[in-house]
Amino acid sequence: MPTAVAGLRLHVTTDDSRRVSLLLGVLFGLAGMGSASAAIVVPIISDEFGLGVGGATWTISLYALMFAVTTAVYGRVSDLVGIKAPLLFGIVLMSGGALVAALAPTFGLHLVGRLLQGAGAAAVPTLGVAVLTSRYDARLRSLALGRLAATAAAISCLGPLLGGAVEHSLGWRAVMAIPILGALVLPFLWPALSGEGTRAELDLIGAALVAATAAGLVLLVQSPSTGATVAVIGLLLLVCGLPAVAWWVRRRPHGFLPVAVIRNGTVVRHALAGSAVPAAWFAQLIAVPAVLIGDGWQTWTVGLLLVPSAVLAALVPRLTGGLIDRLGPSGSLSVSAAVAAGSLGVCAIGAATVSPVLLALGIVLNTFAFGIGQPSMTAAVGDAVAPEVRGIALGVATLVFMTGGSVGSAVVGGLGDVAGIGASLGVLAALPLLGVLALVPEVRRTAGVVG
Repeated sequence: MPTAVAGLRLHVTTDDSRRVSLLLGVLFGLAGMGSASAAIVVPIISDEFGLGVGGATWTISLYALMFAVTTAVYGRVSDLVGIKAPLLFGIVLMSGGALVAALAPTFGLHLVGRLLQGAGAAAVPTLGVAVLTSRYDARLRSLALGRLAATAAAISCLGPLLGGAVEHSLGWRAVMAIPILGALVLPFLWPALSGEGTRAELDLIGAALVAATAAGLVLLVQSPSTGATVAVIGLLLLVCGLPAVAWWVRRRPHGFLPVAVIRNGTVVRHALAGSAVPAAWFAQLIAVPAVLIGDGWQTWTVGLLLVPSAVLAALVPRLTGGLIDRLGPSGSLSVSAAVAAGSLGVCAIGAATVSPVLLALGIVLNTFAFGIGQPSMTAAVGDAVAPEVRGIALGVATLVFMTGGSVGSAVVGGLGDVAGIGASLGVLAALPLLGVLALVPEVRRTAGVVG
């Protein structure tokens, strides 16, 4: 009798993990449409507002930046008040921002909407991962994280096709409103969300300092296409922000960037290495449509070219859990970063030669890298910290992870107009290679423990 009960409980948990992870993956994918479907219309936005492609790329870079910074805020808020309230707030903000971006009469107001949309969408990855890491044991967690990442990647990969079809039928403004559909998923997730937290204090000053510093980095990277003023502002924010953040961390060791998290070498190394994967992803989302639309392709045909990536993304969960179990999170993330570097190299050649086959292959490779990299990073970070700071640790890791996405789009936006899109992708390929090097101590340590 006890055995039957235990088996029944395991069966219910397994079914629940599948349903919850798939729903979170759908929500994550719709949030990701804020970049995936929007990227397909960047050349059209540039024509609409009389900008170059580099200038229009701000609609992706600023979205990704705000997405990155506010992920850690949501992580801390989830520690304090639980998951329900911040996730609801984030979905409402994402939907409202998408509506503003869609209806904006000027590019400036459009960017305001994109910033709001990014701030809201950031609730999804951090809180979604927090649900899975707190709800399931290690075995189910790896499968659930892989399923979430793959579902999100599949939907995001379909984003360019959906965005192209919507743009062809209704115009680019309708494309910007697609993430509003995420609000329809939330009611089905509601019973699985926790509403309890520790009620501790939220460090808003620390969050603002980190946001300003990250903004400085992105502004500086994208400044080649936007002029010296943006470069100076970015440099000032970066030079002033780094010591300010260090000072505030010493003053508030348990604040927005807890010392226990940022001094944890495992967290830092995995977050930095992981950031190379979205850097490659966002860069390619900008580069592929820009190259092909510039060559005369329609938006929907560009999206159709990327459908194989969505098919691959749906298959990745079958590999992710087993790969993490076999190689460990560090080894799996190393594989992911190496594949991301290769995908950038392939796309760089494809952009230089205007080869649709190579561009599509590059996206396929990076889809595999993303499907492995996201769950590998979160598994490593979740296991490396105490439960009471797991939410903020995942938030900080995701902040670094998604800042990589902002840097990736900024590199293409900044260098693409100056040196060419192919060259910008080639330069960016150095980032995942550095990520592989950063993980060498972790891989060796894990191998030593196993041995």
